[in-house]
Amino acid sequence: MTELELSDDDGSGDFAAVAYREENYWDVYLLPVALTQDFKGVLHALRQQPSISGAIGLLSIGDDFFVIVRVYGDDVSLFLSDVTASVDWQVARDVLEYLDIDVPDDEDLDQVLPAGDMSILADLGLDEMELGALAGDLDLYPDEVLASIAERIGFQQAFQRAVDTMG
Repeated sequence: MTELELSDDDGSGDFAAVAYREENYWDVYLLPVALTQDFKGVLHALRQQPSISGAIGLLSIGDDFFVIVRVYGDDVSLFLSDVTASVDWQVARDVLEYLDIDVPDDEDLDQVLPAGDMSILADLGLDEMELGALAGDLDLYPDEVLASIAERIGFQQAFQRAVDTMG
């Protein structure tokens, strides 16, 4: 596997990380930052990874929201931390479209609600209640939530090494 070059010219802190398990260890690397806005590109990248439990994509978008994508063969599971992000962010709209969920109306924009598969990581040790609690914690930034998820599942060190390469 070749680590792809990461470019973060706008300084926003957006990132897309891929995590996958090989035998008894996890490997995590960053995708090009442009893929934080390219849902189909993320799916394609995840499908290229060898893994015994599927590849996991972790997208952190600014201070606003995160997306978890899990690809195992032809199966795709998705979790979007905040449906209201779809009003401002194309990648969030793309996730909702994939899930066949409408973009929220103006009267629904005052609630932060997740969408997708709350049990996306349950078989790896992060149940629905924990994921819901992390997604609903408005004091945490998306990258902090993803770091907590990585720690809970068991790839926090590899995740942190990858994120630290952002400079």
